[in-house]
Amino acid sequence: MSVVPLNPDRAAAPPDPDWASDLLRVAESQDRAAFGRLFLHFAPRLKSWLMRTGSTDEQAEELAQEALVTVWRKAALFNPAQAAVSTWIFTIARNLRVDAARRRQLDGAGDECFEFDLLAAEQPGSGEQLDATRLAARVREALHQLPPEQAQVLRLSYYDDEPHARIAAELGIPLGTVKSRMRLAVQHLRRLLDL
Repeated sequence: MSVVPLNPDRAAAPPDPDWASDLLRVAESQDRAAFGRLFLHFAPRLKSWLMRTGSTDEQAEELAQEALVTVWRKAALFNPAQAAVSTWIFTIARNLRVDAARRRQLDGAGDECFEFDLLAAEQPGSGEQLDATRLAARVREALHQLPPEQAQVLRLSYYDDEPHARIAAELGIPLGTVKSRMRLAVQHLRRLLDL
């Protein structure tokens, strides 16, 4: 039984659907009609994409359904300022596909017991540690030489792991300005560090 059909004759989606509004209705009031529209549009596309990336028909169907169940459960986490609905949904599917591949890889390892305690720790040698320490000091020094607005966006992006859209909102500047400052800061750092 196939819940996610791969049918090229399926009904066409309405012109310019507002997927973000549908997802918002799912998040706020568990609107089944809005979710149905999302499901009808995205399920076949997810399944097709999953099959093109190496999943079997059965695996692709299972992962597509699991992705859309996740969309239903986690719709409130969607932020339209960070991604399009399609990007968010396909990212969920990609993450599920990666997790499934890892599980299959671990399951296929056989019944032998692997002793993780016997693995040698991959510690960098003292020379590598010294090089890393020196590079970190050079980066800190170079950061102090950047214009304050460039250093600020770099710190927020790389050290605080903030997305560009959130940095723009936090600083009250356009997203394009954040991206320009990032690009200029990286170029400036490369010159300072001779990379």
